[in-house]
Amino acid sequence: MNSTTISTSKTLLPTPQNPSIQPIPPSIPSNPANRRQLLAVLSLSITTPLTLLTSNTPISPPLTYARGLFRMPPFKLNNRYFLVRAGESHYESLGVINTNPVAKTSVDNGLSENGKRQTIRAALELKKMGACEGSCWIWPSITQRAYQAAEVIASVNSVDRSRIVPEYSFLDARGLGAYEGRPLESVSEVYESDGVSPGLKPPPTSDGTPNESVDDVFVRVTQLMSITETQYSEETVIIVSPDSDNLTVLQAGLVGLDFRRHRDLSFNPGEVRLVDVKSIPAYKKPTTNVYKCLNPPNCR
Repeated sequence: MNSTTISTSKTLLPTPQNPSIQPIPPSIPSNPANRRQLLAVLSLSITTPLTLLTSNTPISPPLTYARGLFRMPPFKLNNRYFLVRAGESHYESLGVINTNPVAKTSVDNGLSENGKRQTIRAALELKKMGACEGSCWIWPSITQRAYQAAEVIASVNSVDRSRIVPEYSFLDARGLGAYEGRPLESVSEVYESDGVSPGLKPPPTSDGTPNESVDDVFVRVTQLMSITETQYSEETVIIVSPDSDNLTVLQAGLVGLDFRRHRDLSFNPGEVRLVDVKSIPAYKKPTTNVYKCLNPPNCR
């Protein structure tokens, strides 16, 4: 039988001298952590100017990212604000407290005849003040009397209905708990408690009516302002509340007034006020990067 032998010897070929052929770079390490580090360095070197990398100045995010956090008193306001209390409701004309949000869209929570007259006067006052010259946004509670007031304001000031933005919860009338259905005069007892501490709540009830403290109202109105200050810039915003407490607590927060005295800023039905930016305390730069208020809401 003939056998065939296969040679295993290797012939060395000369290395080509073509200068255009470069050595193959070493492969990226297979370790996932090392790859992530390498990619992070590459992206930083591409997107970050060399002067920033070599300087001692910390890299800060753009200011636009910082507009979502709203604090009281504010550093500044991005918009012009008018505060309006809706005219008298049917319940108020009967001298009865009604703050249960379940009934806020009922006909009985709408404007009384006197309330309609008060609202028309408020709309004319806004026109006299030039509130909607150019444009404005109207933010009413969906409580019947507040939304009706917004429609009157829009009509008198030639504002398109598309610029009425209904607010579904942050502007609800302050829930007075067990005082629901009692005479309006008994509200004075609630304000006596407010004068002791803004954290005191009215007695609770079982019919679903909230029992809100001044602090509870403050949380709601701050959330509202955070939305409008983030959503708009250099606009006019008209806030229409069904009651006085939303507006007094909001104004107290803006000017740094002790919440126990919010009643001093009471709004009558149909009253209009321009938020005076001059009344907002001057911003004091803290010694650290974190602003600390040792005696909220009085942060002067």
